[in-house]
Amino acid sequence: MATKSWNTIGQLASGSGFRQATRLQQSFLSGAEKRLLIGMAERTPAWINSDHLTALGFLAQLSTGASYVLAQRNELWLFAGIVFLALNWLGDSLDGTLARVRQKQRPRYGFYVDHMLDSIGTVALMGGLALSGYISPLVAIALLVLFLLLSIQSYLATHTLGEFRMSFWSFGPTELRLLLVAGNLALFRWPYVLRAHDRLFDVGGAVGIVGMTAMLIAFTLQNTLRLYREERIW
Repeated sequence: MATKSWNTIGQLASGSGFRQATRLQQSFLSGAEKRLLIGMAERTPAWINSDHLTALGFLAQLSTGASYVLAQRNELWLFAGIVFLALNWLGDSLDGTLARVRQKQRPRYGFYVDHMLDSIGTVALMGGLALSGYISPLVAIALLVLFLLLSIQSYLATHTLGEFRMSFWSFGPTELRLLLVAGNLALFRWPYVLRAHDRLFDVGGAVGIVGMTAMLIAFTLQNTLRLYREERIW
């Protein structure tokens, strides 16, 4: 779930070292979020660096997954999950902004480490959710697979098109976190919906599966057609 604030993301170029890929972040909250993050970065104490924030975001994502597992015994852990999601946003979103504000960018290191940790953290989060009892494990696994496929699509587009897309159809990591926060709060009153037959997160997950599948198909076709036109062989 990462929101890098540097303007371009590094990409390997064949045989010539390193070139930059344009960062595309067009989510609902991206403009306001960027202004907020820059203000926070300018006020961050000097002893805190980007690596500290990356570690905070990763540990918070792992803790979010653990909070869902613990919520089986005590639903108050759902509130802890909200706190961990907020810390994940802080660490995951502010690390790149801090590097840019301080002119200490490490594009290759940041791109690799941030997205590798994001993938591991997302597996932990969705694994915890699958074990929580609030969602069918099959729905959680389907959401995880689609998230990873969208990530792979984005990374391949970075390499082949020189564009790193951080949001799809105006939805990015921050919007997804807010949906999880809203879901955690709703679970206290409406754990079951649709005449009390279906779990809230199963219904929300089904909507997410449809939306993410549509995104995957749409962007895969779009990029495939673009590459086909740019590399015609006749």
